[in-house]
Amino acid sequence: MNASSPFNDISLEELKSGLATGAVLLVDVREADEYAAGHIAGAIFNPLSKFDPGKIPVAGDGQKVVIYCRSGKRSVSAMEQARLLGRRDANTHFGGGILAWLKAGEPVVPGM
Repeated sequence: MNASSPFNDISLEELKSGLATGAVLLVDVREADEYAAGHIAGAIFNPLSKFDPGKIPVAGDGQKVVIYCRSGKRSVSAMEQARLLGRRDANTHFGGGILAWLKAGEPVVPGM
């Protein structure tokens, strides 16, 4: 977090490492057609149009909730909604979104 924002960014390498070790609970806030076309393996589907912070599992010890979307705008909106509803643990996003993930050559899985 920085002084001007209550939110954190996570790098691609930190995200990959956290997914590999189970330290990241990843939430995809894109819409159903986007998620079905391809998402990061293990991501929880919680589209922004119906976003419900209560559907995000509570992070365990050493875990971090990370939210992502296409490019980083919807994830910020989701984090703000979560914060307003008391979910202080949902304050990290992968700012480059799925576009940065794909640009780095990382795999996605199709389907719901």
